[in-house]
Amino acid sequence: MKDEILEFEKSKAHIIVEIIEYVADSVVIKTIIKKSTGNISAVSIDSGEKLEEKTSPFDTFIQIIDGKAEIIIEDDSKLLETGESIIIPAHSPFSIKANDRFKMISTIIKSGYEDVS
Repeated sequence: MKDEILEFEKSKAHIIVEIIEYVADSVVIKTIIKKSTGNISAVSIDSGEKLEEKTSPFDTFIQIIDGKAEIIIEDDSKLLETGESIIIPAHSPFSIKANDRFKMISTIIKSGYEDVS
């Protein structure tokens, strides 16, 4: 897995689907914003690859920007296509599979949980 942190020019439009390329037999992650309060990453996953099961202490918002993805949350599989999104609940085990290659944006917000009632 390749992870790269980018410095995006602020106040300028960006076409996210074009800033991350597919790499054969690979998962590529480009971090767009990384702060102590959360991060936003662009991810490309080649066909047949997957992000292994993990659990996050925070909600994770996933938006598919190219292709189709299989998101498995607590053993419940959801198929998402370009333009679709899902929120993975905090503390829920999940994995992400590329039956076909796809690109996504992953957003994690690490603050605000103390305000939830």
